Amino acid sequence: MSLRVAVAAPFREAGTRSMEESRFVVALSLDRDWFSPDQAKRLIDVAVGEGLLERTEAGIEATFPVDSVGIPEDFSPAEDLLAQRSPFERVLERVVADGIDKRTAVGRINELQREIGISIEVAAVVFARREGIDVSGELSAVRGTLNREG
Repeated sequence: MSLRVAVAAPFREAGTRSMEESRFVVALSLDRDWFSPDQAKRLIDVAVGEGLLERTEAGIEATFPVDSVGIPEDFSPAEDLLAQRSPFERVLERVVADGIDKRTAVGRINELQREIGISIEVAAVVFARREGIDVSGELSAVRGTLNREG
């Protein structure tokens, strides 16, 4: 996963799981030349949204073991890395990662949505939980979609 690798790199290089945002930006923009400073700041926002980083009083902190992420020598972040994925896409990714065929999952999620009359995000969470897949990390984002929908 390109996002996880890009986020892990500055922390691995510094040998820590937390740092000031400015140090993170410098590591990605000047040290590695992967992003512009503005893009590196956007990456922080995307990573927070994906649950890979948390903002703290001291800066940012990785929410995953950065030492377990390999960073290939020739790694270059994908162009679409800075695009945020919807809560539905993140839940679906977890479902597929757990071994369920993507087309099957989408079909069953759509059925749930129609049968119960709920949003696609909520249907995805219900489907995942019925399959025994932990998507608890996405619940606050799914709740956020409910608040926007009214």
